[in-house]
Amino acid sequence: MKPPFVGFIRILGFLVFVSAFCSSTDGSTKMQKTLAIIKPDGLLGNYTDDIKRTILEYGFNIVKEKIVQLDDATVKRFYAEHSSKSFFSNLVKYMTSGPVLIMILEKNNAIADWRALMGPTDASNAKITHPHSIRAKCGLDTEKNCVHGSDSPKSAQREILFFFKELSADVITEHDEL
Repeated sequence: MKPPFVGFIRILGFLVFVSAFCSSTDGSTKMQKTLAIIKPDGLLGNYTDDIKRTILEYGFNIVKEKIVQLDDATVKRFYAEHSSKSFFSNLVKYMTSGPVLIMILEKNNAIADWRALMGPTDASNAKITHPHSIRAKCGLDTEKNCVHGSDSPKSAQREILFFFKELSADVITEHDEL
């Protein structure tokens, strides 16, 4: 059994408070959605429950989720912007190596907060610089880093619609300014 994310909320709680406070200077509370993926190593490594518990404790709402086995064509389309990079074939192989859990997360400042919770892309670096992040706890390296998150509102909209085609753009953007 993997150890729980003990103390994780306390360590990052202050960052969430500051982020939420600073992001809403007009007093409004605009909700934002982002895409989160628990990659094959996260599901097969039995980290799913700990990651989902951390997501909820961190103030996110899991709007929708599904477990899927991705095929080569889907991964190549989803990660198309990386197709010319040297790591692309390894990325496709990795993302098709087992099932993934795809989620829509929602909260104020969801994109930045989810990225902070994930930690740096390179999990080996995260273990040093962000030891309480999800990637530090679950990931191995740059390739096998356990989780994915949208990097901008535009990416979040594209990625959510990619995996949840049944949702209209109106549903995704009803609370944000994407």
